[in-house]
Amino acid sequence: MKTTTRVAIIGGGVVGASVLYHLTKLGWSDVMLLERSELTSGSTWHAAGGFHTLNGDTNMAALQGYTIRLYKELEEITGMSCGLHHVGGVTLADNQDRFDMLLAERAKHRFMGLETEIVSPEEIKKIAPVTNIDGIVGGLYDPLDGHLDPSGTTHAYAKAARMGGATIHTHTMVVETNQRPDGTWDVVTDKGTIHAEHVVNAGGLWAREVGAMAGIYFPLHPMEHQYLVTEDVPMIVDMMTDGQEHPHVMDPAGESYLRQEGRGLCIGFYEQTCRPWAIDGTPWSFGQDLLQDDFDKIEDSINFAYKRFPDLEKAGVKNVIHGPFTFAPDGNPLVGPIPGVRNYWSACGVMAGFSQGGGVGLMLAQWMVEGECERDVMAMDVARFGDWISPGYTLPKVIENYQKRFSVSYPNEELPAARPNRTTPMYDVFSRMGAVWGQQFGLEVVNYFATGDEPTFETPSFRRSDAFDATAREVAGVRSAVGINEVHNFGKYLIKGAGARAWLDRIMAGRIPQLGRLSLTPMLSEKGKLIGDFTVSCLSEEEFQLTASYGAQAFHMRWFLQHQDDSVSIENITDKRNGFQIAGPRARDVLAACTLSDISDMKFMDVRKITIGMTDCIVQRVSYTGDLGYEMYCDPMGQRALWNTLWAEGQKHDMVPFGMRAMMSLRLDKFFGSWMAEFSPDYTAAETGMDRFISFKKNTAFIGRAAAEAERDAGAARQLVSFEVDATDADVQGYEPIWLDGDVVGFCTSGGYSHHAGKSIAFGFLPTDRVAEGLAVEIEILGHMRAARVVTTPLFDADGARMRG
Repeated sequence: MKTTTRVAIIGGGVVGASVLYHLTKLGWSDVMLLERSELTSGSTWHAAGGFHTLNGDTNMAALQGYTIRLYKELEEITGMSCGLHHVGGVTLADNQDRFDMLLAERAKHRFMGLETEIVSPEEIKKIAPVTNIDGIVGGLYDPLDGHLDPSGTTHAYAKAARMGGATIHTHTMVVETNQRPDGTWDVVTDKGTIHAEHVVNAGGLWAREVGAMAGIYFPLHPMEHQYLVTEDVPMIVDMMTDGQEHPHVMDPAGESYLRQEGRGLCIGFYEQTCRPWAIDGTPWSFGQDLLQDDFDKIEDSINFAYKRFPDLEKAGVKNVIHGPFTFAPDGNPLVGPIPGVRNYWSACGVMAGFSQGGGVGLMLAQWMVEGECERDVMAMDVARFGDWISPGYTLPKVIENYQKRFSVSYPNEELPAARPNRTTPMYDVFSRMGAVWGQQFGLEVVNYFATGDEPTFETPSFRRSDAFDATAREVAGVRSAVGINEVHNFGKYLIKGAGARAWLDRIMAGRIPQLGRLSLTPMLSEKGKLIGDFTVSCLSEEEFQLTASYGAQAFHMRWFLQHQDDSVSIENITDKRNGFQIAGPRARDVLAACTLSDISDMKFMDVRKITIGMTDCIVQRVSYTGDLGYEMYCDPMGQRALWNTLWAEGQKHDMVPFGMRAMMSLRLDKFFGSWMAEFSPDYTAAETGMDRFISFKKNTAFIGRAAAEAERDAGAARQLVSFEVDATDADVQGYEPIWLDGDVVGFCTSGGYSHHAGKSIAFGFLPTDRVAEGLAVEIEILGHMRAARVVTTPLFDADGARMRG
């Protein structure tokens, strides 16, 4: 066995094999896979082997499409069979909400190039005759759906990797992973020690245990999962006689998936009475084993399935497959470099390995070889969870995710498990005021305030929700007087040191402000993609405060630390500085009355240290509402005192509290983009208009400069624009296709209802050469074509007089 390697991959399931193959495909041949038993031991060998493209996250759906198309390539490369059955599949909807979800997904597929289609109950009966269509509203048909041979596919990945120079060692158990001072790793096995530049944890059921060897907690948990294979089913036998194979059927109402298996049927369940497995850790002795049959927990699911698929009840059970699969709290994989740990990579939590394994392998290989992925992978980035996460949080969230595996995923849904978890000093105050809570990155965030008889729970919906009236009320309060909102859901960072300005000039593409000023700047990847949207505040020549998206903390800190030098210190102070923003025409009056400092000369984009009441604050004159506004940051220990001061004075000026629903409506008035909607690693600065904040004049080789300059000179092929939409009861959420002259020419990034203007607004991309004021297009919302037109003049304070005055 070799004693050195560039990459050591721990785990020989389908994901580890995929990563190994894709590394060789991108040119790294000195790579090694270590498996304690045989390839496919763990979850891979007992998987049902189904694959599909349907996923609520568009990039994940695209990667699933890549994975499915990859299998034929693997067969051609290796000469091995993956046991492919491209039979197609239909997802059923038995109510309007489920049908709305399918309509929204079909719309996304239009610009993704996925050939899915909405089908009627009658068409479903023809496509999938085993289905009882009583009560069915419609369905979504995907011709790419199918199933394969899990073992054959994994071995095809392995052979393709070996052909590219990789080595695979089975029956080689990793017992330690120890990092050297230079960031490389000693991977200790029962057959010797391997010195590796990089380690990839693809441990599957044992990912937690493998991570613990390096002192890393992976928020994962295995769940018991059961599926049945029947004896012969006459309808299936007749179809086979005619040379046909029955397609897959996903029945969200019955929490089941069904496909043909030989001359019978295979059906699996995501039952509500689910059970976590191996709570205290996965035994190393577990391998190609199964759990004891447990019909009791799926009894209700089986009874429902008998009604949906009557032929099942007539068929005997041939086999029962009951085994564990590993889930992350939100059901998506954990992929990428571990924040704060050099050269340690995750490829874990890939529950749907045969739908996602190829895409996961490709993205991780690109990340390792090229430094970044070709598309935004935040939905599966391991950095989407912070260091606050714990086993006590992970377990209830994993159970919740399993139970909702086939449930409708609403754009405004707030899931209740493991909440509240992280709260600020204002939680009880706002709760008494009627706060309806959401969460971001584990933190409780006010969505809106209910009053009177309004419910304190927002009903999930694809359409305008019961938050509509409350949001309108809060928007009106801000625009007519003054509103107050907590600033806890901003990520905040302190950059200090003699080289702070020079370091920021290199990390940020925009201008770094002078003392007492702030600036807005994009942060770019080497390829010119947007990886941050920051406010930079100069507190002194050696001290700067940065603010950005709260949910991107681990993502941004990982980037900062990867590029840190000895001239600066970098600290995440997100939870060490809290406070409020006040916004509206009376905001200045409130602030002036609460401080002895003279703020009359405080200009737009100024930053100062001011004592407000008894609380020392950093005050910035800026507001995401697009109105006259101030952001105030303080020690959380003084936040309640700051609240008491501002709220008492605010009552004299008709102050109202407002939440994130109002914030996201207010930003529409000024056409302000939002992180992970208009601004994400899928897009460049020029495409989104963020290039206006790039300082091409500064004499600094900032990261991404060459790519940004090349795009500036060539021009962007597409452009982010704003639309007024003739919507009725549903607004744009994101990824709806934009139609022009009968063709899909673009897609939406986000949207909503401007309560100030009384208009439905959307943001989206169009080809640059088609952009023009008033251009008439159609936007497909929940299956309906809605007329829309390009608008360039903001709906509020178009000349900026109030915001800047």
